[in-house]
Amino acid sequence: MAEGDMNSFDAIYWKYYKAVHGNILKLVQDNASAEDILQDVFLSLWENREKIDVARSLAGWLFVTSYNRSMTFLKKRLREKVLSNVVEQDAVEMTIGQSLTDIRLNELEKAVSKLSPQKQKVFYMCKLKGLSYAETADKLKISRHTVKEYLAAAFQSIKEQMMKSPSVGLVAWFFLKFY
Repeated sequence: MAEGDMNSFDAIYWKYYKAVHGNILKLVQDNASAEDILQDVFLSLWENREKIDVARSLAGWLFVTSYNRSMTFLKKRLREKVLSNVVEQDAVEMTIGQSLTDIRLNELEKAVSKLSPQKQKVFYMCKLKGLSYAETADKLKISRHTVKEYLAAAFQSIKEQMMKSPSVGLVAWFFLKFY
C-alpha cells in the first residue's frame, strides 16, 4: 500500500472497516456521521500511506486516528450546540425586555458577596483591577500561593452559586468552566 497499490489498500479497508466503524459509531452515536468519519480516516490512511511506520500496528493507527477524528467531530458539535443556545438566549433576551446580562451580573454580585472578605478582596484585585498574584499578595500581606488558593476557592464558590441560579444558564456555566 505504501507504494500506491490499491489492491493492498482495498484489502486493508475490508479487513478493518467494520471494527473501525463500530468504534466510531459508539462515540458519535450517529450512523451518517460515523460513515463520514470512517471515510475520512481511510482517506487519511491513503494520503499518509508513505509516512506510516510499518513497524507499528496499522490497526492501532486506524483506531487512534478514528478516535481523534470522532473527538474533533464531537467537540465541533458541542460548540455548535453551545452557540445555538447562546443565539436562542439572546433572542429570548430581546423579546422579554429585561436584560439577561443584568440578571447574570446581579447573580455574579450575589455570589461574590457570599465569599469571605479576604477572598472578595483577592477576587476584586486580581480579576477586576487586573493585579498580578504578586501585587495582590504584597498589598494584602499574604503569600502568592495564598492568593492563588483564595482565587481558586472563590471561583469554585462563584461557580457553585451561579449554577444554582436558573437565570444564569448554559452561558455562565461555559464561561466559568473555561475562564
